[in-house]
Amino acid sequence: MPFGVEQFFAVFTAYNRAIWPTQIVAYALGAFAVGAILSGRSPARERIVFAVLSFLWAWNGVAYQLLFFSPVNPVAKVFAGLFIAQAALFAMYAVIGPPELRFELRSGWQSIAGLALILYSSLVYEILGIAAGHGLMNGPLFGVAPCPSTIFTIGLLLLLRGRSVVPLSVIPVIWALIGTGAALMLQVREDFGLAIAGLILSVSLTSDWLRYPQS
Repeated sequence: MPFGVEQFFAVFTAYNRAIWPTQIVAYALGAFAVGAILSGRSPARERIVFAVLSFLWAWNGVAYQLLFFSPVNPVAKVFAGLFIAQAALFAMYAVIGPPELRFELRSGWQSIAGLALILYSSLVYEILGIAAGHGLMNGPLFGVAPCPSTIFTIGLLLLLRGRSVVPLSVIPVIWALIGTGAALMLQVREDFGLAIAGLILSVSLTSDWLRYPQS
């Protein structure tokens, strides 16, 4: 790894200061997306959620990975490509609005896990970061940093029903693997939730495929 722990967090310190108050916008967008799902009233809720996710992934790909992280880690340019590709996929779904896809809460472990991951990414993650001594503005933050954004995304995907969930899940699972490896080396304990999120999503997709192979 071409950088150390201090350099890693120094990038986040500079990044968070430079993009302020985008962090607040990210929280507002995340709350708007979750609210659209929980209300169950908006016929355009899928398009709304996909549009929000597209923005968050594009922001992480361009603003963080490409502009701030790539100077200390050249591989971040590849990471930026992954995030931009995922943003484009979400944008396509926001425009097309595949009719078989729907966000919904239902009884069962998937919805419970999805809501738990949403709560973890937006609240518990930051608390763990502060407890670890990173400071609120000196570490990864919801919506504008790759790992909490990916956990949030996986939480939402666990609430999504339909055949097209699989292509939307590939890159988040890939990043869960990459982020977990980095978290182990850098000892960013709040990012350990990525491993759990990726595992839960993989189990969920496998379970649905086994139960509804023709759906």
